[in-house]
Amino acid sequence: MARNEEKAQSMLNRYLKQKDAADGNILERRPYLATLCDDVDEAQKWRRDILKDIGRKVMDIQNDGLGEGRIRELNDGINKLFREKKTLGEEN
Repeated sequence: MARNEEKAQSMLNRYLKQKDAADGNILERRPYLATLCDDVDEAQKWRRDILKDIGRKVMDIQNDGLGEGRIRELNDGINKLFREKKTLGEEN
């Protein structure tokens, strides 16, 4: 069974999601394939988002206190992001 704190957090998340939907603040999901982007500006926006995620994970992977399993997970995530970046265009 979930703890009371977890239940409260879940209820808060549901409330915030409903509030955002009512306000029209629906989060966009990043497309995995470049063919799903209709606009060059949109593709560049998602590419910048991918580069931020890559940078964040590279900073995390450089932590000396991480275990081997966590390092492998981060490395797999970085490789996945690089493949995703490649589908959105090759500038750098």
